[in-house]
Amino acid sequence: MSEHRCVCPGSFDPVTNGHVDVVRRATALFDEVIVAVLVNSAKAGLFTLAERVEMLVASVGGLPGVRVEAVTGGLLVDYCRQAGAVAVVKGLRSGTDFAYELPMALMNRHLSGVETVFLPGDPRFEHVSSSLVKEVVGHGGDVSGLVPDTVLTRLLDRLR
Repeated sequence: MSEHRCVCPGSFDPVTNGHVDVVRRATALFDEVIVAVLVNSAKAGLFTLAERVEMLVASVGGLPGVRVEAVTGGLLVDYCRQAGAVAVVKGLRSGTDFAYELPMALMNRHLSGVETVFLPGDPRFEHVSSSLVKEVVGHGGDVSGLVPDTVLTRLLDRLR
């Protein structure tokens, strides 16, 4: 029997509990889950790539079958091929996420045959995004319970 591996990609700047939930649930569907930490040139990052990898390792590294890797440059599907992944796993919070993600999923399948699996997000985190978390913390708001504790500490140190 062959091993089924997936990639959960994202910039994770920072990782939220919504991200952690999707990775945890992906472990029930795949033998191995690679959390691919990407650089998004369209976004100004708060944390370095190395810091985001560290926070993800602290947040999901203890889950069985999960590994975290930094990915610098190139197409996601090329990385998936190199990693031997059969699918990309993406969490969806709303129809807006679906509308954004669907064209990418179709292009990825067109380019490589790699399928995309969409997991509906936990409703507790439907309103949570990395961008919104940073904005709320930057204005003195409390995001406890929306990000892992180690991430919360780093956010507070960086933004207050």
